[in-house]
Amino acid sequence: MADIDELVFLHQMTTPCHLAILAESIGFKTRVVSKVEQLEAENKSSFYLIAQQKAALNNNGIPLIAVKLVQHVPVALYCVERDSIDPESALMLGIRGILFSDQRMDLLLTALRKMIADELWYERPLLSKVYRHLIERSDPAAGLSPQSVAALHLLTTREKTIIQLVASGARNKEIAERLCISEHTVKAHLSSVYRKTESRNRVELLRWAQTFESHF
Repeated sequence: MADIDELVFLHQMTTPCHLAILAESIGFKTRVVSKVEQLEAENKSSFYLIAQQKAALNNNGIPLIAVKLVQHVPVALYCVERDSIDPESALMLGIRGILFSDQRMDLLLTALRKMIADELWYERPLLSKVYRHLIERSDPAAGLSPQSVAALHLLTTREKTIIQLVASGARNKEIAERLCISEHTVKAHLSSVYRKTESRNRVELLRWAQTFESHF
């Protein structure tokens, strides 16, 4: 992910955006807008957080503006009511994470840090479920491009192990602890994996990996 220099909150409620206030208090540069028209959808150095409350939603409970933005910039959802959204649909759409309205502020700040560091913020059982569904739906014998096959052969054993851990929902710190390496080394390996698989983030890497599950 490109370096993020600003958190942009679309907050259409009359109450203050407490998450933005808290994020700014610990050093994040933030901007809060109250109207969709105020968003700059092409600013790739910003991370966009869309409040579910008061937003126009699709049938899966995902804000329509998030569906549009996620095609161009990193997007996460906040102020989300539990049981009002289909997290699997959000993940497959490319949404980086879901912050529920009943979560503690310290946990929300941890989520912000993780997502800005190019990690997904979803419950681990959901990540495992989505990965299994992708594998079940895939046909390893069909639709393989020469580029994908070449990428598989370029991956080192360590990189394949990291792909497995990412698919299981492990975060960078957990991967580092599991492999007895530094988080910096994990990030370096992930950068190499992204380059070889032509993936921009963990979501695209999951989609790529489904084809080659039997090779990991």
